[in-house]
Amino acid sequence: MDSDPTPISEPKLPVSMSSQTLILASLFVAIISIAIFIFVSRRKSQSKRNLVLLIGPSNSGKTAIFSSLVYGQAPPTITSMQANSSFLDLPGKRDPIQIVDVPGHPRLRDQFKDFLSSAKALAFVVDANTASRNTAVVAEHLHAVLDAIMAIPPSQPLPTLLILAHKCDLIKASSSSADTSALAVTRVQTILERELERRKLSQSGGMGVEALGDENNNEKSNMGGLDCRGPGGTFKFENWEGGEVVFLGTSVQSSRSDEKSVKGSIAPLMDWIEENM
Repeated sequence: MDSDPTPISEPKLPVSMSSQTLILASLFVAIISIAIFIFVSRRKSQSKRNLVLLIGPSNSGKTAIFSSLVYGQAPPTITSMQANSSFLDLPGKRDPIQIVDVPGHPRLRDQFKDFLSSAKALAFVVDANTASRNTAVVAEHLHAVLDAIMAIPPSQPLPTLLILAHKCDLIKASSSSADTSALAVTRVQTILERELERRKLSQSGGMGVEALGDENNNEKSNMGGLDCRGPGGTFKFENWEGGEVVFLGTSVQSSRSDEKSVKGSIAPLMDWIEENM
């Protein structure tokens, strides 16, 4: 009489091997989860850029604009030697807008690079009333900003460059009906394009640009950032390859009265922030 066949049991993995596999699988899942979290967090932070940088030469009016935006008034100011930072709440916006005023002193102005990765806009402030006398210094500072923007990796979004033709209320118009804001913008744009083209030609001709604006002669002659599209590559802001450039005319006149009320207009800048931030 045949006996029942003995059932063959499947081989079992050693307990130690099974535990090791489980640990490795858990570690792999944890690493993938952390990588996804970091990636999503970076994308989210970049998409939520809510910082406006106020940059430009000393005495251009950056701190007065900062005070006007944040506090609604512009008391008399002195040259800033450290960055000012505060938040601006806007109607209909869930998150506040951060405003940072970066000193314009040659030894401090590169601080703007510390905020560049979070900036939605760089507002470069130019004193339109003295731009023609300080052309080389202003253009040298702006050149450094253009170079920094062009150096941003392609994977990151570029900030918008706002050029504020500031103190336009001090521009002397040829007639009482002339728009001083438009005159200030035209003057600043023309002056800067001419000087930046001069710097570009100096570089292409093999001559350094140290002597064109920086009195301390500490600028690197290989600084770029002036590439433009179009015939001849002549420098024009509308053809600049570093992104969008927007010109705005602004003015803030600080009052020494007890109320310290703001006279003038930063409305164009405020309008841009409300529409684009």
